[in-house]
Amino acid sequence: MQALRSYWALSRAPRYSVTFALPLLLLYELLAAALSRFAGEQMRNGADVILRSFFIAAAGSRGPLIFVLCVIAVCIWFIARDLRRSGKLEARIFAWMTAESAVLALAFGLVIGTITARLLTPFAPLAAGAAQAETMGLGARLMLSLGAGLYEEILFRVLLVSGLLLLARRVFGFRPLLANTFAVAVGALIFSAFHYIGAYGDPFRLDSFVFRAIAGVAFSALYVFRGFGITAWTHALYDVLVLVF
Repeated sequence: MQALRSYWALSRAPRYSVTFALPLLLLYELLAAALSRFAGEQMRNGADVILRSFFIAAAGSRGPLIFVLCVIAVCIWFIARDLRRSGKLEARIFAWMTAESAVLALAFGLVIGTITARLLTPFAPLAAGAAQAETMGLGARLMLSLGAGLYEEILFRVLLVSGLLLLARRVFGFRPLLANTFAVAVGALIFSAFHYIGAYGDPFRLDSFVFRAIAGVAFSALYVFRGFGITAWTHALYDVLVLVF
């Protein structure tokens, strides 16, 4: 029990959580660059596009590079600050985080699909998502899955859910349980609605909106209780299951 409590706390610490998420950044950027150069595909995750747009508006063509460097710099700062306070990294913690993320991705696939099926036409959203994915190559689907795990978690969990938690606690004066519920629910609705906005957004469908809102609740709650790294990898592996396999 003591070992479990220790793992629970350590896996949420920035030196583990942020370090664990960094490979997603590397893999996503390498795949995006390779697809752009060799396959001519200029595809990017929507949350990535939104975050980059601020840097492009400020720095023009250098904006994307500055954005990636800023993300890496912020990650290194969080990791280094935590290491100075708490000491070394242990490989076994990363091994357990990998196993936990894989199990959670499988569980989320079953639970989210089952809940959606109970509420609406059985697995219609999954079928629709699979049909859309078939129009993309394997590399593009893998790249978008990894990008979703990284950038959607940065935008919708680290920034949005954390901001909603701060609003609920500091402005509204909610107690922890109500604040968490408020942040998870509102964040999930915004996360789902995001997929229908803009020129590349999907046509609105109730079944897919509910499917994504339920997924948003699951990932937002996971972020609140398990931190960024595990949530990012769970989301990425979950999307790999849905889009790739």
